[in-house]
Amino acid sequence: MAKTEKRRKLERFPKQLDAAIRAAEDKKAVDLVVLDLRNAAGFTDYFLICSGSNPRQIRAIADAVIDALAVQGGAKPHLEGYGSEWVLLDYFDFIVHIFAPDTRLFYDLERLWGNAERVDVDERPRPARG
Repeated sequence: MAKTEKRRKLERFPKQLDAAIRAAEDKKAVDLVVLDLRNAAGFTDYFLICSGSNPRQIRAIADAVIDALAVQGGAKPHLEGYGSEWVLLDYFDFIVHIFAPDTRLFYDLERLWGNAERVDVDERPRPARG
């Protein structure tokens, strides 16, 4: 692991963020990364960044996240870019970025927010579904 890359495990993600991750995973999003911005930025706590292989999959991921969070409590995001190569879903406490691979490389949010801690999505404790 590179010195500049900060990673850590969280005891547990916030419930809505975990639901967003599961929804993205269910739609086969790839390269999921969570950046913990609580010590790096003042406008949100987390970024969930993921990629879809084409515009249809990017929309499907966005729709799945929106639907999953609506079921959990009616949260409605500020939505930008629906139908493009970068969809942004702003839930205030966290922001979901869904990119086409080339667009993700171009904007490189992981590098831009290099002072944020990367959280290992695959090793997160998972709450019981129900």
